[in-house]
Amino acid sequence: MEILTTALQMLNKYPLCDHCLGRQFALLGHSMENRDRGRTIKLLLTLEGHLLTYSIDEEGFSLLKAVAANGSFEKARDVLRHFNKRTRVKKRCFLCEGAFERIPSTVVNAVRKLGRYEFTTLLVGVKLPLEVAEREDEFKARFNVTHGESMKSQFSRDVGKQLCQTIKKEVDYSKPDVVVLVNPFADQVRLQINPIHVGGRYKKLIRGIPQSKWRCRRCDGKGCEVCSWTGKTYQDSVEELVGLPLLKMVQGEGMAFHGAGREDVDARMLGSGRPFVLEIKQPKKRYIELRELEQIINKQADGKIEVLDLHIANKEVVRRLKRAELTEKTYRTIVEFGRDVSDKELENIEEILSEAIIRQRTPRRVLHRRSDLTREKYIYKANTKRMSHNRVEMQIRCQGGLYIKELITGDEGRTNPSVASILEVKATPLQLDVLKVGET
Repeated sequence: MEILTTALQMLNKYPLCDHCLGRQFALLGHSMENRDRGRTIKLLLTLEGHLLTYSIDEEGFSLLKAVAANGSFEKARDVLRHFNKRTRVKKRCFLCEGAFERIPSTVVNAVRKLGRYEFTTLLVGVKLPLEVAEREDEFKARFNVTHGESMKSQFSRDVGKQLCQTIKKEVDYSKPDVVVLVNPFADQVRLQINPIHVGGRYKKLIRGIPQSKWRCRRCDGKGCEVCSWTGKTYQDSVEELVGLPLLKMVQGEGMAFHGAGREDVDARMLGSGRPFVLEIKQPKKRYIELRELEQIINKQADGKIEVLDLHIANKEVVRRLKRAELTEKTYRTIVEFGRDVSDKELENIEEILSEAIIRQRTPRRVLHRRSDLTREKYIYKANTKRMSHNRVEMQIRCQGGLYIKELITGDEGRTNPSVASILEVKATPLQLDVLKVGET
């Protein structure tokens, strides 16, 4: 039989444990573990060797010695002892070096590390030393192994199976809460705790708060006299007001705030709020009472911001959020002109800016963080409402990414057309509010 012939060739050359011999034929025989497959092959070889001893003594004993010594198979040693034949001392497996026998201790190590975290699903990943992987590749090439599987695959399956049985958790191959990274040759276990994502909408009810934390430019966050030793340009940020309560609740080690665009520091975010996702890294807790979290955030924010519609999100929601940065937005701004303006001029503004394409070169105030390019943005509707002889309230519904302040001022010709260029007068945005972001 070809399987037994190939297996004997392997055992004649190298010492192999049950796992590693069976793995070379892993695709043959359904619902069998490699260890059982290897033992079965060794048992069949033992029977074949015993049979040969009745007719061809030397060939039979040679086969039995190979299985007993390089296969570390007790049944073959029993047969040899029956014939008063000596056997060699058990050798370490050429391929795994006995690592499969250390899986139980690896699992114990993993259970101990996992005990500090809340999670529902896991996945086991295996990292093999380069020389081990190369050795197995050379072995497979030498014996033309075509129905085997990789050592890495078996380690991952065996460790995962024992681990899940021990801690009563499920494997998730796509989005596990925790990835258990194992180096079985060094008996090392490392955990990759995947982040949790909480989505929702936020309102920014007062001016003077940035969306994300701004490090002090003088000290780069280290603390100095300029920032009153806080390391921050602004005492508060939406990111911190929303994120710090959650970070504390789940005992995370860091956070990242993802918003569907951002408003200026001096602008409010009103209406139904701006969509966001907060990513918490390395959380020890994963089971969150979202209603309680919402109440804690809003109470601690003390009227500065408000969050609503909190829900569990994921990386795909973050990707959709980034794509939504260019979604439709509605703004309200108070504009003051350098002179009195007539009703006709206000009608002219509405007519020219409604259903208009605006060519806007990157504003000077953000050139330090954005490429100097000219972008085209669309305005769906522009409305004006007089407040005084030289002051109006404007509502602008437009494509996301349009800088409203520069639409008013013209930014020295970098935005065209602009309110200032249409009336040929200085126009200053005094206040800016975001009323709507996307569909509500």
